[in-house]
Amino acid sequence: MSAAAHAATPAAPHTPPPGAAEGAQPRAGGLTIKVPLRLVVGAQYPDAALSVYVKIAALALRPEGCTAKVATLADWLGMSKSAVERGLRPLIRPDAVDGLVEVPSRRRTQRGGTGTSAERYVRPLAEDELWVRIPVRAAEALSPRLLRLYALLAYATARRIPVTAAELGAMLHHHTGQRAGECLGERQARRLVDDLAATGWLTVHRREGQQGRHAYETHRHPLRTVPAAAAAEEAADTGEQLALWGAGAPAIHDGSGADLGDGSLASKEDPGIDRRDETEVGGDIRRRRGDRKWVARPVDNCRTPAVGGRDGVLRTDETPSTFRPDTGLAVQLQPPVWRVLQPVRHELAGIRPYVLRRIAAEITAQLNMVGGSEERLRDRIARRYATTDTIRDIGRWLLGASLVRHGCGNPACESGVLVPLEDGGAWRTCEVCAVNRQVAAARARREAELAEREREMAAARARRLRALEHPQPQRTAPLQQDAAAAEREAGERAPLRALPEPPAPGPRPLPPKLTYRQRERASDDEIRAAIATHGAYVALHIYGHLRTLPLLADTDLTDERTSYAQ
Repeated sequence: MSAAAHAATPAAPHTPPPGAAEGAQPRAGGLTIKVPLRLVVGAQYPDAALSVYVKIAALALRPEGCTAKVATLADWLGMSKSAVERGLRPLIRPDAVDGLVEVPSRRRTQRGGTGTSAERYVRPLAEDELWVRIPVRAAEALSPRLLRLYALLAYATARRIPVTAAELGAMLHHHTGQRAGECLGERQARRLVDDLAATGWLTVHRREGQQGRHAYETHRHPLRTVPAAAAAEEAADTGEQLALWGAGAPAIHDGSGADLGDGSLASKEDPGIDRRDETEVGGDIRRRRGDRKWVARPVDNCRTPAVGGRDGVLRTDETPSTFRPDTGLAVQLQPPVWRVLQPVRHELAGIRPYVLRRIAAEITAQLNMVGGSEERLRDRIARRYATTDTIRDIGRWLLGASLVRHGCGNPACESGVLVPLEDGGAWRTCEVCAVNRQVAAARARREAELAEREREMAAARARRLRALEHPQPQRTAPLQQDAAAAEREAGERAPLRALPEPPAPGPRPLPPKLTYRQRERASDDEIRAAIATHGAYVALHIYGHLRTLPLLADTDLTDERTSYAQ
């Protein structure tokens, strides 16, 4: 069953398969649940997830909702507690494909503060979402693998999609073991179909479907064939003699046992013979003498460079390697991991087994990602190992520095260079990383300029404060004439007048400063009166520059020589 066939319109009408065999009696009815088709065909969900979903959806229809514990669900489904937990884990977490959570949950706490089982419910289906209806009794009676096969056949039967055993095997996957993630074969799919038909939930019509395919008929209740009355009972009721030959005669195999393929009826044959064993044990051992040319040559047991350190295990790049760190515990490294760690193999002896397993897991995860390759990881480790001066802990360095990919969100980006994902591709500079570097450089320059301007403003502020705290003494006449000339020239250039010279130091103290609110409430007339009474610098000290400077341009300043003590 291809992925395109799932969302396609119903297939062309054809002759429907015949019904179940006559004489079959359905069992009592039960509840059915609508299950999203993505949960049935998604390879990211294990087989146990479908059984757990159906049971939780059925319990969630109750007024109190689904509050059953994991142990209770395992008891009702006939599964182990760990199997239910493995099936429930991907349902309560966001899906890696589209981020959907099929079974949201809400934690609960009793009034006493102790925790209790969580309340679980299923995600409502979208209007245009594909679904398949599964009986709740099927989830309790069938194994998870057979229930998934039943759901696939139920959807194909409802949409009238002809399927083959090979297509069914392509929709079922191995979830554990060495073949995890691979599809089932055609022979395994045929065996599962036969097992499902033996349970009564499926009827297989051999070669009665479209183009000679098998036609499948799923049932909402298991069917059991009612056996006909025994011939012996009928004969006993009628009082007639049983037939010795023909269809009604009992199968007695001519008075002997059944035919076992021309074999004997004995369950265990005796291969012994009645001839006496004439072999006698000699009393002594004779040693062969001669030139000893038949003796094998001595074996050279010296270690070669191909044999690893203290454990003496021959390591190659094509077979799993058993590595023994200084702790003595053996850690098995797969060939891809061993090839990636080629630049730092001489450093692995000092890594703890736990850290070494984490390194192997991280390498395996990166190899399974898009753009991950052994050459890319090995080159990354070699370059960073060659450019690092001091490494205190090789395990932490591998996990935190060497195996970490540097670059943008593009999987092919490796430290600003796009690695070709296909053989024969060209290495190119990553434009995103180039723009990011330019933005970072511009930001650094802007921060440096702002810091420089802040330092200049702080220096100017410090100079103004020093001028207010320590006014300059009275200057001589020539200096005053020069200052007056400079002031006239400045007045011709700009309309604004310069601040007057600070008054000479004296014994009078400065009045206290006003607060910000008092300065805001002060009127312009009060500030002008302070300028006329105490002078410009005292007014600046009392009311601040923001309120005083705009009024100084309209006020005639006189030559003030009164000084104030600090």
